[in-house]
Amino acid sequence: MHTDTERCVRAVQSKDARFDGWFFTAVLTTRIYCRPSCPVVPPKVRNMTFYPSAAACQQAGFRACKRCRPDTSPGSPEWNARADSVARAMRLIRDGVVDREGVPGLASRLGYSARQIERQLLAELGAGPLALARAQRAQTARLLIETTTLPLAEVAFAAGFSSVRTFNETVREVFALAPGELRTRAARGPLAPATPGVIALRLPYRAPLNPSNLFGHLAATAVPGIEEWRDGAYRRTLTLPYGHGIVALTPQPDHIACRLSLTDPRDLTQAISRCRWLLDLDADPVAVDSQLRTDPLLAPLVDAGPGRRVPRTVDGAEFAVRAVLGQQVSTAAARTHAARLVTAHGVEVEDPEGGLTHLFPAPQALAGLDPESLALPRTRRTTLTTLVAALADGTLRLGTDTDWERARAELSALPGFGPWTVEVIAMRALGDPDAFVPTDLGIRRAAERLGLPATPAALTARAADWRPWRAYAVQYLWTVDDHPINHLPA
Repeated sequence: MHTDTERCVRAVQSKDARFDGWFFTAVLTTRIYCRPSCPVVPPKVRNMTFYPSAAACQQAGFRACKRCRPDTSPGSPEWNARADSVARAMRLIRDGVVDREGVPGLASRLGYSARQIERQLLAELGAGPLALARAQRAQTARLLIETTTLPLAEVAFAAGFSSVRTFNETVREVFALAPGELRTRAARGPLAPATPGVIALRLPYRAPLNPSNLFGHLAATAVPGIEEWRDGAYRRTLTLPYGHGIVALTPQPDHIACRLSLTDPRDLTQAISRCRWLLDLDADPVAVDSQLRTDPLLAPLVDAGPGRRVPRTVDGAEFAVRAVLGQQVSTAAARTHAARLVTAHGVEVEDPEGGLTHLFPAPQALAGLDPESLALPRTRRTTLTTLVAALADGTLRLGTDTDWERARAELSALPGFGPWTVEVIAMRALGDPDAFVPTDLGIRRAAERLGLPATPAALTARAADWRPWRAYAVQYLWTVDDHPINHLPA
């Protein structure tokens, strides 16, 4: 979008928050870059130039605005709606892969050479993987500086910097303030949380956001021991690269309140990324709803509760296991089966609030389970053990960077994986916005009540007009049934 100067200028002059994260405005006279909704008086048009990423602005020598804090704007929805190599690279960078594995690690995960990835990112985003990762490290550092009492030297390494000197130089260059000055400024505003070891932050999103189906679904399907709904917040445990954590997510009118407790602060970047992915916070609800409203039978559902998101997962392998356990059984039965696995094979954790007890078991921990110990039909035992074996040995990978169509083909080749299971995993674990489940019982009931075609083939043909947002259409169709997944718990 940043190449459409006229459209960008209109967005800046109207302070349109819907375009935050789509592009960034750099001001040639002040050498500052802003988000489109910056509250200051818009600069003259001749002094504006536009970039596709914060990293590109920083690489061009611009500093982040202190008023609108463009580094904290929602992420570009492009990386959720696309499955090409650039989008997959951006999702991996957002997960901190470059910090942990370097550019060669990023390239190997995508199946390209480091030079190819560098060239593709530069062409589309104006910055290479190192610059993009550096911008993310700067944002993580600012969060730690402003919301924790960690010594600044510890902040540097927790944010992914290789040295304190590099940390100091980057923070000065990006924010035009030294780390100590950033902390002093933050202390004059709202103070950090009083609970030791807890990082409190706001997760921004593009309005509107309807929390009913999002948090309702997560709460209704919560597995005891790893998830719970408590005091208006969805809480769960997280398995992270350097340790584990517990997160509490609370819907607020203009943001999601996030409270993170981590055993290792180096996991902050990935923890935030997983929470945003779980809640689909980088979606563009205006684009989605506008497309779905063109269908006269869907329009009333969209108008009744705009801004529905697709509830996702923090771990693709975990969700695939849970999807198999939930085949052809009720939500309550699926939760019971999953809770037994968690108790028997999950790693125990300590929760100061007492509700969470385990991490969901990794595929390697489930690889040796005895099929006879599973209270499941024999065919589903075979399905589960085959899935776990493929996940454990790496022949099947289900992550944010996974190629959607390849994963569908690999899942379909496993015994017991029909279209419903494959598409549910594509929708909630892989994040494909066009995943569709015409055989789902709730979808069939909704189709019958709304006058949509009843057979899966006919409904799929009708849903062609909803592309590429069929996963969001599913969320609206599910609202036709009065099911707990559609309502926030009391």
